[in-house]
Amino acid sequence: MDPISERLRARHPQRIDLSLDRMKALCAALGDPQHRLPPVVHVAGTNGKGSTVALIRAIAEAAGLKVHVYTSPHLVRFNERIRLAGELISDAQLGGILDRIEAVAGQATVFESTTAAAFVAMSETPADLAIIEVGLGGVLDATNVIERPLLSVITPVDLDHAEFLGTSLRGIAIEKAGILKPGARGLVARQSDEAMTAIEEVAQAVHAPLTVMGVDFDAWAERGGLAFQDQERFLDLPAPALAGPHQIANAGLAVAVALELDLPEQAIAEGLQTVRWPARLQRLSAGPYGEAASAAEAELWLDGGHNPHAGRALAIALAERQARAPRPTALIVGMLANKDAGGFFEALRDSDASVFTVPFDGAAAEPEALAAVARGHGLGAQASGDVRQALEHALRLGAGRVVICGSLYLAGEVLGASPETWPV
Repeated sequence: MDPISERLRARHPQRIDLSLDRMKALCAALGDPQHRLPPVVHVAGTNGKGSTVALIRAIAEAAGLKVHVYTSPHLVRFNERIRLAGELISDAQLGGILDRIEAVAGQATVFESTTAAAFVAMSETPADLAIIEVGLGGVLDATNVIERPLLSVITPVDLDHAEFLGTSLRGIAIEKAGILKPGARGLVARQSDEAMTAIEEVAQAVHAPLTVMGVDFDAWAERGGLAFQDQERFLDLPAPALAGPHQIANAGLAVAVALELDLPEQAIAEGLQTVRWPARLQRLSAGPYGEAASAAEAELWLDGGHNPHAGRALAIALAERQARAPRPTALIVGMLANKDAGGFFEALRDSDASVFTVPFDGAAAEPEALAAVARGHGLGAQASGDVRQALEHALRLGAGRVVICGSLYLAGEVLGASPETWPV
């Protein structure tokens, strides 16, 4: 754990507790920095939030804008969560702001304190745009003290974080749609009928106009690129640099946001080609793990998806690669104990992949128990002591394509061993 994370966990021991009361009080004690931000694009959803944020940021920066970004969780260093006008916040600046917050924080949680730190830093650093990613949910998320966003963005909604958001897709969609605000346009990814109905009801209640993928605009892969069409134009764009068919939809949503921001087509095309977002079907060729795979003439991929929806996206991406270049496939999987491992493995049932389960620091599922869940969903699985051991075993057995997946925390440990693979 890096020093900033250790400091926050030691001084803010309270676990996640969805509420806006503490956050409003903390912001008030700090002079309400959330009201002094540049124009805000607020992003909620279950999957694709980080990728969509990265795409919007890349396009905006290609257009010459100075952009603040707040995302979570981090992969290797806590500072990754706060980007100020294009640069990660420095240790010195973050430390100084945390000193100010801790003087007034009271019972604030780690995420509330972190979010307040982002708001303070962003309010004190000039920029043209702030892209703020919701941490959990929407209605009661700490970021939802933002009262007047320029745009609200909702990526695909699915089941996750059941212990906080429940198991009703309608309820989760209502929670995510809590970022919609009166008069601020909401841009919405393609959703299930149940989720979309709930989002539309919230939008109507708060008088937020919606622009919806599949209705008002759409995007699809075409001739190796990205085709985008809305009610006014058709754009023939390059494919996003992020791997996987699901990134076409994320890119389409980001393009719709960029057009709402009146960013030029040239910047949109450049941003799609230059975007980087680690641990989202990221190809690893450097570092100890990448070099070991390369020596065995195998592909190594890293993906932080950790719920059934992400498992389905990974399964589609693997099937597409297998159709182009068939190779024996292995999955090295570590997951938090509170995740729906069964749903994740069920999504990958038809991948014909061998599974090696591994631990990682934190509240990870026991590898033996995780392997049993995988076997229960038709996958051959065995427990390993760590990623290195699992990778060596998979390569010895002839795997030509290996994916380390199941958790962003596991992905962070892998990238931490390979610093050259993760700058964002």
